[in-house]
Amino acid sequence: SDLLFPGCELTANTKSYTFQVDEEDDSDHILALSVVCLTDGAKDECNVVEVVGRNHENQEIAVPVANLKLSCQPLLSLDNFKLQPPVTFRLAAGSGPVHLAGWHQIVHREDASFEEDDDFSEEDELPPIMPAKK
Repeated sequence: SDLLFPGCELTANTKSYTFQVDEEDDSDHILALSVVCLTDGAKDECNVVEVVGRNHENQEIAVPVANLKLSCQPLLSLDNFKLQPPVTFRLAAGSGPVHLAGWHQIVHREDASFEEDDDFSEEDELPPIMPAKK
């Protein structure tokens, strides 16, 4: 099931926000970021938003996902950038306020196989790509 992620706001006073799920929950969770934008009261300065998570070796990594400035790029569409909780959003530079919004998907493991629900089945395979004619 998909749930709207009400989002969070990063400011000079609240530099980070962690999205996590109950460790006892045996469902699979995906958090997808749709938009990162400056909100009312933002100064014309660079605001860098980082995503802090864990890599395949369980080491913490921080990756910048947005560099917003009121005069040139106040909003960035992230096209549902998918993350696996727990994940922390951090304002690495600037004072915000920066708002993040998206959705949270929960896949219950006891649900029927999601392969049946796929919009793209084997019967819908695309034809092979043919080389361009010279």
